[in-house]
Amino acid sequence: MERKRRRRDEIIYRRVGTDGGWGRRRGGFARGLGIALLLLLLMVAAAIGGALFYRHFLEGKDITLIPERWGQNAEREEEPEEMFVSEQLRQGTIQGARAGIADPMEERLKELEEARHRYATNPDRPKVKGIYVTGPMAGSSSLEQLIDLVDTTELNAMVIDVKNDAGEITFRPEQSSDLIREASVRYISDIQEVMTRLKDHGIYTIARIVCFKDQFLAENAPELALLKENGDYVTDGSDVAWVNPYSQKVWDYLLEVARMAAQAGFDEVQFDYVRFPLGADSGTARYGVDTESYTKQEAIRDFLKYMTENLKEDGVPVTADVFGTIIGNSVDVANVGQDYTALGETVAALCPMVYPSHYAAGVFGLEVPDAQPYETIYAAMMDSQEDLGEVSREQCAVVRPWLQAFTATWVKGHITYGGEQIRAQIQAVYDAGYEEWLLWNSSNRYSKYGLLSEDGVLQLEEEGQ
Repeated sequence: MERKRRRRDEIIYRRVGTDGGWGRRRGGFARGLGIALLLLLLMVAAAIGGALFYRHFLEGKDITLIPERWGQNAEREEEPEEMFVSEQLRQGTIQGARAGIADPMEERLKELEEARHRYATNPDRPKVKGIYVTGPMAGSSSLEQLIDLVDTTELNAMVIDVKNDAGEITFRPEQSSDLIREASVRYISDIQEVMTRLKDHGIYTIARIVCFKDQFLAENAPELALLKENGDYVTDGSDVAWVNPYSQKVWDYLLEVARMAAQAGFDEVQFDYVRFPLGADSGTARYGVDTESYTKQEAIRDFLKYMTENLKEDGVPVTADVFGTIIGNSVDVANVGQDYTALGETVAALCPMVYPSHYAAGVFGLEVPDAQPYETIYAAMMDSQEDLGEVSREQCAVVRPWLQAFTATWVKGHITYGGEQIRAQIQAVYDAGYEEWLLWNSSNRYSKYGLLSEDGVLQLEEEGQ
């Protein structure tokens, strides 16, 4: 994080008793009076300095300086009812800067960069080729069919719901907070059995955690809900409530969920809906902070930095799903708070959702992007290369796009997506210079068609299928 600081070192010389006559005549009285005056002046200066510091930095802000995780410890009488991490992160380095010591956040960000580089260059890390799996599917006998698909094709990973779009936790942990227990729905009755089964087949496991779209948390912790001016929930198109992306308590709740996933044995944590809401409601949302001085982009970036730092000790890399349309689009960046280039320096892997059905008619010069899967994916991923070209290779996240494995019947001019269309997207990813990808089908209906078999043979539908 770039910072501009002005440091001022002042040395104030106060010459007392250098006039020989005064010093000899007044002796100890003069020295005592001089010391007393010096102390008095120092106390006045300290009081004035403190008042100016308060006026300039803190007045009117309900914050706690230097949070324990990000800066130096600071004693406080009482934690505010609600803390906004933005102010804490910014204010947390003031003491260090003024004392002339190293910025603790900058030191930690260097560590995060090193960790991200290790993830990208780790020779033991698989080049992920995965599929999305819901909680109910992971907890059912039908999971065996998906395991068999992975075993017999080029697939090697599963992205499994740990916290879904409704805010439900898909398995019940042995130990957790009351809120986590209340949110738990046992779609997966025995998470350890499932994880053991997947590991036995060499499957790389990714925990999908939906962040700020959360009906459960909004209803059960209403102080965390994102509200409109009239007091109603901010919702999306499906009337699901959102919680406040600026809230420290929301961040810590999600951190607990992520740690729960790590303890269950997942190899990676992937945050989805790590953004601000869209739609008519979003314009009236009350965030409790000045979103112009602390932007949505900064909040999302700082959230993911916070997660990466705190999950480092758990040994799981942090990755993030982002809108494909934010790539090269400043309007979408400002609306959802996802800055593609900035996040490319923040997480271990970026997973842009570049489904052809998500692009409007005319985008990339294509009349119906959904009907031209290769051209759409190739154009989107080349834009990704251009945006991330500003990021050094050593610091850049792995890019692992989500591809379309469903037919978008609601799109005018759509085509049916089968093996040929899936393979076209995969090839576009490779041709754009990337190596990893994920397939999305919300109903988890996947087949071998469009995928390479174990021995490298491409499997396409038989003629007429």
